[in-house]
Amino acid sequence: MSTFIMSSLRRIGILDLYAFEDGTAALREVVKLKPDLILTDIHMKPMGGIEFVRRLRSSSNNQLSNIKVIFLSADSTPATVGEVLPLGVAGYMVKPPALGALATKIEQALRD
Repeated sequence: MSTFIMSSLRRIGILDLYAFEDGTAALREVVKLKPDLILTDIHMKPMGGIEFVRRLRSSSNNQLSNIKVIFLSADSTPATVGEVLPLGVAGYMVKPPALGALATKIEQALRD
């Protein structure tokens, strides 16, 4: 997660944050952390955000498979967005998101 996104989250009052370089590291840690919400990018190596969310959704642990996910990505191509939406995500925002819009999307995701 970029420094900009991390500082933006802190500015809106979210202080309990964890950042990982790719989906492989995130998947390993999310099992331990069991977060309420995950923000992920699409393009990461070796495991990108789409594969990360697919694996998360296929978990036999309901708490993990139902974690709310919001994608933040510079990729707004219709093909990518079309691949993400069937994964049951709480949102898709193009980077860099406006701070107010990000806060609103997070609040909505946590409320639903």
